[in-house]
Amino acid sequence: MSIERIVFAVAGAFIVLSLVLAHFVSPYFLWFTAFVGANLFQSAFTGFCPLALILKKLGKQSGPAF
Repeated sequence: MSIERIVFAVAGAFIVLSLVLAHFVSPYFLWFTAFVGANLFQSAFTGFCPLALILKKLGKQSGPAF
């Protein structure tokens, strides 16, 4: 699995998890949803993704985006 697919899977899981937590625990978890969305948005323009850097250091194969 390439870095891009892992990043998309983790981001999607974090968004769904934070929405569930916001519904059942506290609406403050929506800030986490906003953080993940903002990080995805900025990485589309800058190419900088903290998770991608971590995965590269762990030896995962990079695809064309990162």
